[in-house]
Amino acid sequence: MSAAIHVEVLEGLLDEHERAVFETAGYGQRAGFGERPVLLVVDVNYNFCGDRPEPILDSIRSWRNSCGEHAWDALPDIGRLTAAARRRGIPVIYSTGQDPRPDGLDSGRWADKNRRRAEDAVVTRGRGNQIVEQIAPEDPDIVISKPKPSAFFATQLNSLLVELKADSVLVCGATTSGCVRATVIDGFSNNYRMAVVADCTFDRVQLSHRVNLLDMHQKYADVVTLDETLEFLDSLPDSLFPWFSPARTKECG
Repeated sequence: MSAAIHVEVLEGLLDEHERAVFETAGYGQRAGFGERPVLLVVDVNYNFCGDRPEPILDSIRSWRNSCGEHAWDALPDIGRLTAAARRRGIPVIYSTGQDPRPDGLDSGRWADKNRRRAEDAVVTRGRGNQIVEQIAPEDPDIVISKPKPSAFFATQLNSLLVELKADSVLVCGATTSGCVRATVIDGFSNNYRMAVVADCTFDRVQLSHRVNLLDMHQKYADVVTLDETLEFLDSLPDSLFPWFSPARTKECG
């Protein structure tokens, strides 16, 4: 692995030849954190976590998109990350899906790729897109509903980042290979510095999780650990974002 990355989950994915390919081509350079970051928590809802800690094969019987135990293993770390961001007055933005129409008109190509798509309008409607209680939004966090994988597509996210004068996005959530990756690529395409917090990101299949972390790190984002992200947040000056400063939040509450 590139000398610039020290994330345990990525160790051993490349053989010597493949490592040489990336290094010779110049990929995998560490871009570094930005100066005005926001934290984006992607789709940590009941649809992707299920409603209790249980093995994934049990969870997906009721929640077809659930990542089962992988989600619940990550929730405590996501809680630490969101709490640290709030302490430093860093905006915490959540994305989640939109509830589907009962007639399925808004399913688009989702319906083509999963034979259980119709369940969303009946089984999980009304609760599936709620953020899991253990890491639920607080004032003044922002929640964005999205129709497609990327949190940037057909949402107000980019406008909010412009208003906040943000230069970078710390990303965590689910799934690594789906909505997280799509969001990272769109953020990268809009010239934000992107970082993916590996400990706080999860997928239903570990191969997809690890390979997509590797690929994002080589080309689109820095894949970072929770510990180094917490250290970075603690290093930031106070009152970068007046709307989100702990003092102001306390006054408004």
